This record gives sequence, structure tokens and C-alpha cells, in this order.
Amino acid sequence: MDLISVKREYRNRKNIAIAISVLIVLIVFVWLGLKINSNTQNDITKTAETGKNETTQEAEQEEQRKQEEAKKEEERKAKLPQLTDEGRNNLKNIYHSETKRVFLTFDDGPSRTVTPVVLDTLKSENIKATFFLLGSRVELDPDLVKREYDEGHYIASHGYSHVYSQIYATPQSVLDEYNKSVTAIRNAIGEQEYNPHLFRFPGGYWGGKYAEVKKQAEQILEQNDVLHIDWNALTSDAAGAKTTEQFIAELNKTVPKHNSIVVLMHDAGNKTATANALPTIIKYFRDQGFEFENFYSIIK
Repeated sequence: MDLISVKREYRNRKNIAIAISVLIVLIVFVWLGLKINSNTQNDITKTAETGKNETTQEAEQEEQRKQEEAKKEEERKAKLPQLTDEGRNNLKNIYHSETKRVFLTFDDGPSRTVTPVVLDTLKSENIKATFFLLGSRVELDPDLVKREYDEGHYIASHGYSHVYSQIYATPQSVLDEYNKSVTAIRNAIGEQEYNPHLFRFPGGYWGGKYAEVKKQAEQILEQNDVLHIDWNALTSDAAGAKTTEQFIAELNKTVPKHNSIVVLMHDAGNKTATANALPTIIKYFRDQGFEFENFYSIIK
């Protein structure tokens, strides 16, 4: 083989080697391109799926939030008394019941010394009571009123001042004191729509030197959708009784005669004996088969 042929063959082999190298490089580039494209597509898919999942999760969270808000709103409205014809009839017949029931009611509060003890006992016994509050006391201890309301007790009005010459100055002044006390209650519980539609006359409705004023005030209250209630049993904690034994003796005078009992007690600051006796009073009624209710079962 001459020198020319050798050089020609060398060049051919070199060209083939270059061509193969170029082909390999192209194949590698093509493979890398396909790989990058595949990864990009996967990333796009994952991003899309992640976005979709996040959107779905956000939608589910929003729906859950709406459901929770709706539930809270339903619970809020359920605690706003609505006076209906049924409620009027229920109150009219409150002392008549085929089953044994008792309404524990407390006047003249709240007080920093007695009301918390009463609330602690009611909570431990799983009992809902009714509190007839003085507006002047509500303004002093609004947090206690808020606790009463939050724990499911019925909040009603006992007027604002408890000064007889003031509240019974005129029939209109009775309504004025009711409205003033309700304003204080609304501010305390943070619920401006709240209206108990229920009032207890200081000293009770019947008799006394202001009997005629009370009679006329009853009509004014009724015209403003406000009912009133007294009691048919009491511990006499505001009339001389000071011990648990005396409280039970007073209850025994009337409780055995009725199936439906509205008990008058007090949670003013000097009524520590009532707070201390409350567990025994609760046991007294339970032992006789009474169920405990508050005025949410009357004014629904």
C-alpha cells in the first residue's frame, strides 16, 4: 500500500470516528433534552396537583369555617329569649306540672363574694338556674353576669336600684328600671339583642304599700312584652333564716304541696349561708324526684 492510500484510509477512519463522536454527542443531547422535558412535565404536573390539592384544602377549610360560624350563630340565637304566645301560656301555668320540676332562682346579685360560689356549685351539679339581677350590681361585676350567661343560666331583671321609693315612684318608673337593668345586662354579656322579657318585682308583686303602683305597672310591662314572676317556695334567707336547717324547714312548708316549684333565694354579698347551703338544697329536691329547669324552658 502506497503512502497516499495510507493517508486516505487514515482520513476515512478519522472522519468515521468524528462522525461517531458527533452522533454520540447528539444522542446524549437528545436524551438529556427528553429527560429535562420529562422532569419539567412532572414538575408541572406536580405543581398543578399541589395547586389543586391546596385549592381543595382551602375550599374544605372555608366550608368548615362557614359551618362553625353557622353553628355559633345558631347557638347565639338559641340563647336569645323569644316571647311567644306559648311562652305567655307557659308562664301563666308555671305552677302546674304533671312532672316534678323546680326552678332555682336568685335575686339581688351579682356579688363578688357569693355569686361565684353559687355558680361553682351549679356547674358541678350540672344545673341551670335563673338569676334576677339588679342593674346597679351588674355594672359593678359584669364579668360575673357574662359567666352566668355563658354557662347557660337564664338572666332576668330585678330592676336597677332596689330602692322601693324610686322604683315604685310611678308605674312608668318600674318599666324604666327594667329597661335600665336590661341595658346593663346587654353591655355585660356583649349581646345587644338580649331581652329576658321577664321581671321580678322587688319585694314581690302582691301586697304592700305600693300594691296599686305594681298593678298599674303590670299593665305597662305587659304592653312592652315583659312578664313577671314571683315564687311559691322560699328559703327565707332574706327574712331571718340563717342556717341550712332553717332553709330546709322553710322549704318544707310549701314544697310538698306542689309538683312545680319556683324557689326564691338570694346571691347578694351577705348571703354566704345560701351559697354554703346550696348543695344540701339541691340534694333535698333530688331526693324527692324533682328535675331542675330554668326559664329557657318557659320563654323559649
